[in-house]
Amino acid sequence: MRRDVFQAIADPTRRAIVGLIALQAMTPGALAEHFDTSRQAVSKHIKILTECELVRQEQQGREIYYQLNPDKMKEIDNWLAQFREIWETRFNQLDIVLSTIKKLEK
Repeated sequence: MRRDVFQAIADPTRRAIVGLIALQAMTPGALAEHFDTSRQAVSKHIKILTECELVRQEQQGREIYYQLNPDKMKEIDNWLAQFREIWETRFNQLDIVLSTIKKLEK
């Protein structure tokens, strides 16, 4: 089954993993230390993130390090951009209404 990036970020643990590896590449063991679940559970989350291409793995000696794939994060940003434009338009309209009300109160 092909997963998409939105399935990956739907889970709070996976969002936390993304937040951690956005700062620096980490091994599964290092990631597991940040959670109250088993290393296997964290590994399953990492597998989903890897399938969605949000996370890349890099072999360094005997260790595997996981790092964020910023290109895939752009997909999320592009989707959010459409809503950002709507919100900004509505806030600008609200500013105009509030300014008009202030002027009428004077």
